[in-house]
Amino acid sequence: MDSDILLAKLTQASGDGVGGRVTDRNGEYVCYLGPYPEECQLGAAGIYTITVSLYYGTGTGSYKLSVESTRTPSECEKLPEKFFSFASAGRTGTLPAGAAGHCYKFNQPTGAVLHLAGPGGAGDVQGSILDAQYKPLCQVRYTTECTLSRPGPYRLFLRELYGNETAYTLKMPRISHAAGCPVVPLASFGDPGTNVGTGTVAQQDEVACHALTTTTAGAVVVRFAQHHDQYLWWYMYGPDGQRICEEYSSARYCALPAAGTYTLLVQHQNIMGTEINYQVAVTALNRNDGCAQATGTSWDQPALLVHQTSAVQTNCQPFQGQAGDQIITYAAPTVYNEVSTWLVDDAGVTLCTEWSERDGCVLPATGTYRVISYLRSWNDPTEDHTYKMQVRRLSDAAGCPTVTPGTYGAAPASALGGIRCRILDIPASGVYRVKAVDAQNYRSYARVYDSAGARVCDDMWCNFPAPGRYTMVLAGAATTTVIDNDFRYAVALLPYVPSGCDPVSETGYQEAPYRGEFVAAGQHDCLQLPSPAGARIVALLPGDATGAGMPEIAVLDSTGAYLCDSSWSLRQYSCELTGTAPFFAVLNADDGDATGSYAVAFARVDGAPSCPVLPRDATGVTVTTGADRFAACFSIPADQHAAREVFTYRRTSGEGDARLSVFDGGGVRYCGPTGPSVDRTVTCSLPAGPVMVILETDAVDATYQLTHRDATTPAP
Repeated sequence: MDSDILLAKLTQASGDGVGGRVTDRNGEYVCYLGPYPEECQLGAAGIYTITVSLYYGTGTGSYKLSVESTRTPSECEKLPEKFFSFASAGRTGTLPAGAAGHCYKFNQPTGAVLHLAGPGGAGDVQGSILDAQYKPLCQVRYTTECTLSRPGPYRLFLRELYGNETAYTLKMPRISHAAGCPVVPLASFGDPGTNVGTGTVAQQDEVACHALTTTTAGAVVVRFAQHHDQYLWWYMYGPDGQRICEEYSSARYCALPAAGTYTLLVQHQNIMGTEINYQVAVTALNRNDGCAQATGTSWDQPALLVHQTSAVQTNCQPFQGQAGDQIITYAAPTVYNEVSTWLVDDAGVTLCTEWSERDGCVLPATGTYRVISYLRSWNDPTEDHTYKMQVRRLSDAAGCPTVTPGTYGAAPASALGGIRCRILDIPASGVYRVKAVDAQNYRSYARVYDSAGARVCDDMWCNFPAPGRYTMVLAGAATTTVIDNDFRYAVALLPYVPSGCDPVSETGYQEAPYRGEFVAAGQHDCLQLPSPAGARIVALLPGDATGAGMPEIAVLDSTGAYLCDSSWSLRQYSCELTGTAPFFAVLNADDGDATGSYAVAFARVDGAPSCPVLPRDATGVTVTTGADRFAACFSIPADQHAAREVFTYRRTSGEGDARLSVFDGGGVRYCGPTGPSVDRTVTCSLPAGPVMVILETDAVDATYQLTHRDATTPAP
């Protein structure tokens, strides 16, 4: 025939390499034949000559030559209609060594979509589907899809790339108007019962299918048993074979555009080829059969306990909402797992799909809404898994106990009690301290919202723009947590700038320490410092203090600006009082220490020290300590110390340990604090000018000898 295309395979059997040339009746070159499958485009019908010769013109070699016409093949097997069913076992065959190819012919409607499975086999079997004009439409080699976009009848020629004898299996089930797919009925919410599809895929890229019929357009949830462990991947196709959605782009739901029968394709993705048995259920979101009884959105009701008795179950929780309500859902498994939740309206349309700065979801209209949820994993044979859920309204929150601002030095006004929210009744705009703690004084992180449900702040430091009622929610944005009404906690709500604070000395090494007591979890005390702006101070604590006896201390100025705290500057360096006087120290017990007493003192360490001089002799001074004296201060004039000075302290009676620090006239700590010890010698490099030496001890009866000498002077 005119314009025929030859499929040729020239295979070297032994000896030296060979190649071939195709020439027409006039001896004109047409194409070259080599070791790989070739397609040779011929011209007018007639006689053509194939000449096989050695590559280099010398030597000997044997070969096999096979030629097949795409227009008038020697034989071409017809594929019947049932071959295109998913229930078909396909066609198995063997390509002989050196064969140019096997031909198959078939008819299908124009526009039909076929699923092309890789032919498999030990070799590299591949081929092309040709339309009625013998033009290629799709390649058959890897697992893919083929749309027969041009009219047939169609032909497929399969070849092995290297000319080896190879067995293969040809499968081309039709996705459009698919046949041979078992029906998976739409399941109700809750346990799907018998409305579950099952199947097996045995090796990588193998597919199975299910037919799904719906009488209306709408979204559906597709659930597979142990999906993430089994390496399954699913696709949904419309009646015309067009892909509607797939697993990862439609993890929550698949929107079916119209009534009709759809094809759910399941594909094996494990490269190890392990056989996978699966279950699948499909639930329509625009139906409400199987939904639980409606719940309210008040915060004082107990959390819902949701049961899941099937691995492919989807649950539905209705509630009533008003236009503008801001709803948030919290869900957490009772044993390790993951819970998926989202919100739909009464028609099954998913709400709030875009990211928002607001927590939760604002309802667009008044009506019935539903929370869709399920456990993602099903890894044990237990037939009843559970998880807790809370559906709550952030805007105009109801059911939350009310808290008013308290005072420093007193237990929080709110008693320890349940319900994960509090109404904060703020009398005036400004910055407040908001801290929630459990019965052991561990912080429970919280978030604060205004009456419209907009976030105002996270806890600890909260700037309220106006007086009014605000809602504090424990772990407000953490929707994977459920904090039920049996969780007991207290809320410290205080103006951030302290008031009514007891005054404290800046020479705490001379006077008795300030003594206080935390009587309840969440209590904050405050002390007013006498030091002026620019001064440097340190906090003094008994070395043997534990628990609440070692409170957290933060220093603020008169505007509430944070300056430093006991985690570093107040205890390891020195704290400069920048900002506006007066300055305050705010104290609270550390995590896990709800109640207990404490003793604390403060020392100003800059400027000319008013402490007695530490003699520079072998005797030094004797320091006497006790419950009300756990710090001693001494000065060393500029002309009584060297650039490097040796300090020694040792306990001469009693019990306990001591620590030593040295500060210059600017309040910079040059030495220490040393580690606690009963006998310690330390060498310090000192600046010019007077220095201050502070010895801190345990709050127990003891005496210490403290000396210093020039580092260049031998020890006595």
